[in-house]
Amino acid sequence: MGETHETFVIIGAGLAGAKAAQTLREEGFAGRVILIGDEHEQPYERPPLSKGYLTGQAGRESLFVHEPTWYTTHGVELHLGQPAVAIDRDAREVRLGDGARVPYDALLLATGAEPRRLGVPGTELAGVHHLRRLSHSDHLRGVLTGRADGDEPLVIAGAGWIGLEVAAAARTLGSRVVVIEPAAAPLHAVLGPELGDVLAGLHREHGVEFHFGTRPTAITGRDGMVAGVVTEDGRELPARAVLAAIGAGPRVALAQSAGLTLAEGGGVAVDASLRTSDPRIFAAGDVASLAGRRVEHWANALNSGPAAARAMLGREVTYDRVPYFFSDQYDAGMEYSGWAPPGSYDRVVFRGDVAKRTFIAFWLRENRVLAGLNMNVWDVTDAIQGLIRDGRPVDPDALADPETPLASLLPAA
Repeated sequence: MGETHETFVIIGAGLAGAKAAQTLREEGFAGRVILIGDEHEQPYERPPLSKGYLTGQAGRESLFVHEPTWYTTHGVELHLGQPAVAIDRDAREVRLGDGARVPYDALLLATGAEPRRLGVPGTELAGVHHLRRLSHSDHLRGVLTGRADGDEPLVIAGAGWIGLEVAAAARTLGSRVVVIEPAAAPLHAVLGPELGDVLAGLHREHGVEFHFGTRPTAITGRDGMVAGVVTEDGRELPARAVLAAIGAGPRVALAQSAGLTLAEGGGVAVDASLRTSDPRIFAAGDVASLAGRRVEHWANALNSGPAAARAMLGREVTYDRVPYFFSDQYDAGMEYSGWAPPGSYDRVVFRGDVAKRTFIAFWLRENRVLAGLNMNVWDVTDAIQGLIRDGRPVDPDALADPETPLASLLPAA
């Protein structure tokens, strides 16, 4: 592929889609590149929506993947505010919401994910928020900056990455925060109890109130506005607003209606070249499921979009990146590499000072590193990912010893 008369279409104008379009041009593709997005905004990055942009420390212009003129300069046709509603695989066309049909020679699905709804009475009330889009962050910031501290709290359902980052942003802006989480600690399904307790302590020091082992059963209102949250353990918590931060599900409706193979655990099934069950259709970012696993993090969108673009051009591609995620909460910066949910590891090894939150945590199974999280320790991600990729047993005592360079535990090049 790659002839000048060919048309490559990308559905999803987020980071993965924008980086795929950029890569097509950088790789010399001279045909048409059409980027379709259902938002009116040009492609932007999502991490600041729960961090610097939410607090007002990052300006709106800093979010955008490219300068506004980049798309015209590079001949990328933007169809914004216009959702794709169907894929005709036989005719190789994408149908838009206004009825227009866009032909393709190769198609990339970068449709991302959608926040999960709470599914309890009262979710229709004004003041119930989700956070996925720029407009969502704008609305939430208006709530957090609109009233003084001492008012009713923001209640966050879910102590995952988004819930914790918004909690930190809200406290930074002076809002009271209450977090409701069914697990025994924050991020229990990702980090297990060992690190969950560390994060709970961090947030409690900044005034966040947690309710673990329970979940919302109803949202109460007054005059059409949120007034409180009822939990399954019988509490009635006052609330000025509610954020549903209980995860996101892949946006697979287009793929499903087109008859593409879906993964058992959710998402569009792809092979190592990010190709779907249709050889002309690829998937990248949050919607793609490789070997039964979906990765919803920023780095996956950043890297899988370009990888899919190269595969669309017929390049030899094997997408095997170690999952990576970063988070900033108060004065704690952290990076997480790998994947080690509870049950997959048999021990956690710490290097550094956990009490001062300057450490690295390693999740091991039979002394093999499955994942690592560095908090306020920098320039170690490459070494951590190297240990994960290597897959051979490592001496836990050497891992725990700050005087032993991590690079020395890697095999010689």
